[in-house]
Amino acid sequence: GGGSWLDWSSFRGFSNLYYSGLSGLCSERDFKVECGGFSNRPVYSLKPVPDTSLLVTSGPPDTSLQVWQVSAEDSDVIKSVSTISTENGTGQTWAKIATISARAPWVLHGSRLNNIQITEVESRKNSASSTTPHSEELSGLAFLDANTLLLCCARGGLCLADVRQPQSPLEAASVPWAPCGERWCMGVGRGPQGSDSQPIACLSSRGRLTLTDIRKISESLASAKCKVPSPSSDAEFLCVSWAPALEGCLAVSGFDGTVHVYDAQSWDSSGGEAEPIFVHKGHAFGPGSSRNPPLVTVHMWHPQKPRTLLSAASDGSLHVWDWVQSCGKCG
Repeated sequence: GGGSWLDWSSFRGFSNLYYSGLSGLCSERDFKVECGGFSNRPVYSLKPVPDTSLLVTSGPPDTSLQVWQVSAEDSDVIKSVSTISTENGTGQTWAKIATISARAPWVLHGSRLNNIQITEVESRKNSASSTTPHSEELSGLAFLDANTLLLCCARGGLCLADVRQPQSPLEAASVPWAPCGERWCMGVGRGPQGSDSQPIACLSSRGRLTLTDIRKISESLASAKCKVPSPSSDAEFLCVSWAPALEGCLAVSGFDGTVHVYDAQSWDSSGGEAEPIFVHKGHAFGPGSSRNPPLVTVHMWHPQKPRTLLSAASDGSLHVWDWVQSCGKCG
């Protein structure tokens, strides 16, 4: 299609929803807003539901979700259509969410290991729920496929769950590479076609990056220390993501007003400091940045343009930018 969802997670205070035509970006990186809507609560996470015209959002003050519908072509309105309520959601941090269209359009959501649910988006029927007594806070979750979930605890634990075995224990795997006292987030990449391998990057509030694989999540395959301020002043917005079309490339943000791009192909298990191959500093030079430096709250890679990224910051700025390839780096 001619547009892309600005699929932001953790955009603090964001209360407007926009669909923007990104496929034909001009050199000035202008946006063409095609439709929009208004939310009466902050939006910290937004996910489109594949193969539908629906969106799901979450944000404080509780773990409930809001479902939105993009109107037909003759309208420019994004309409609120329903709310997915959760038991004991009041007083909990906002829900992390992931979506998939498999047997039905589903949303995976929760803020802790013991309140994870899978809900059918259209009927709001609960399809599966966590039965674990463990209450570790979640920093991220993902559908690996229609049956397999990957969960990341804020303290660094990773957990695989099978929705076909709802009574199986749900407990975070022991990860010796995750030191205590740090907050962690994860980014899941794509493995080689035809392989069951899927790379996972885990980022800590002190700038530690650990690479592992879905086949053995307790084993660190490589590690490095990012050249970022340490520790993060607001670890809630840590973000790490794999480039979808550049092997071994990933991006990191959430420490200050910059986004760092790294080539992880040569990393080993030594944990030494890694040099970024590119640093986007544009958010740090906005109006008022000298008095109140902005914090990059989220970034994502463009799905079709290999070296184009989108990033948003706490001052409301939204950037689309390219980075220049150095010789021999990232493909």
